Amino acid sequence: MSKFIKLTSLLVIFFTIVSVHSYAQRVYEFSVKDEIGPGAWYVTKNAYAKAKASDAQYLLLELNTFGGAVNFADSIRSLLLNSDMKTIVYINNNAASAGALISLAADHIFMHSGSSLGAATVVDGSGEVLPEKYQSYMRGLMRATAEAKGRNARMAEAFVDPSISVPNLKEDGKLLTLTASESVKAGLADAEVKSTAQIYEKLSISKPEITVHQTTMVDRIVGFLINPLVSGFLIMGIIGGIYMELQTPGLGFAGVLALICGGLFFAPLYLQGLADHWEILIFVIGVILMALEVFVIPGFGVAGILGIICMLCGLAFSMVANDFLDFQLSKPGLLMDAFLVVVGAMVLSIILIVIFGKNVLRSPAFRRLVLADEQLAEGGYTSSVPKLNLINQVGVATTVLRPSGKIEIEGNWYEAVAMDGFIDLGEKVCVIKHENYTLFVRKYIAPAAIS
Repeated sequence: MSKFIKLTSLLVIFFTIVSVHSYAQRVYEFSVKDEIGPGAWYVTKNAYAKAKASDAQYLLLELNTFGGAVNFADSIRSLLLNSDMKTIVYINNNAASAGALISLAADHIFMHSGSSLGAATVVDGSGEVLPEKYQSYMRGLMRATAEAKGRNARMAEAFVDPSISVPNLKEDGKLLTLTASESVKAGLADAEVKSTAQIYEKLSISKPEITVHQTTMVDRIVGFLINPLVSGFLIMGIIGGIYMELQTPGLGFAGVLALICGGLFFAPLYLQGLADHWEILIFVIGVILMALEVFVIPGFGVAGILGIICMLCGLAFSMVANDFLDFQLSKPGLLMDAFLVVVGAMVLSIILIVIFGKNVLRSPAFRRLVLADEQLAEGGYTSSVPKLNLINQVGVATTVLRPSGKIEIEGNWYEAVAMDGFIDLGEKVCVIKHENYTLFVRKYIAPAAIS
């Protein structure tokens, strides 16, 4: 009787295992069909997190790409290598360059008929081959990835190095690129297929529970905004808006522009977990220091320099993963790239402001967007400078002139420009000349007394 019970228990366990294996294997599918960049990394991270949350046993990536940024490809590669789930890459047409690196990191590679894999030399934005140190790094990545998954490391290296000989598959001096059938014969791919259904059949997953990752409009917007090129334009908007707002207090529109660009810059990075509270705070402190330098502290000194440094660091640190200044979480060179983007955008925005700034502020289209401050006669304002001879008249600066501002002469307020460059609030001024509706003034120096 006891033997019968034991046998029955074993049979129950056996059929339970078979049942789970046959009927409860969950697969999470997502696709990357664009350049490997921040958008692809964002989609991959989200898909992986949702796959984990749904207790999926398999993660399938349908890949069709001509390549992209090595740092983002390496991030996706690392995620696949360290995954608790079985990972599958389904190459549907192309897995070139960065795509080849990602493919080699998967447990299983399947290729659609007519697809290709390989050609992973590191190039710059114009397609020029980068120096040997970059190629050496990429060869090491390809070799290490292939070894981690038990694939031919030398063949993976040949995707990058044309000098590596692979008989019957490529000519010496040429990069290795494999077709679907060649990849299968070389042992890099599991099989040549025409659909995901054939993949599951090859892996003996008879009744997979498939969940397809849905990319929302928010995901697309975030993926667009975190692109370094878009981030650069947003930084230009932030810096340009702040500069115009500080130069023309009360303008309003420039400040709104800076706030909108700042929100679009920081919000997606915050959602991604890159930007943290302290990095945003550093940037805000930088803006406050710049405002103090302009409105409170004469000249340009410590506050202004610290303000620029804080703004630059706040923007750059937000673009790179770190644990309160510990940048080991990010790939080598990413912090320098972030600083180059920020500095480049700052310099370009300043150049554009110097060239076009005055014309933009005075253009009719821009003036229609700006609500001018109300200037009432009770406050001492006049519609225009009276046609009186104000040359050599003495008045008082009612605002800081840096160099433009307002002065008061005999109870009337006038627009004025300081020919000395800076005149503090409350200082006496003397009118030197009068052009159109603007007075040009200098600090008033009382005549020496005659003894």
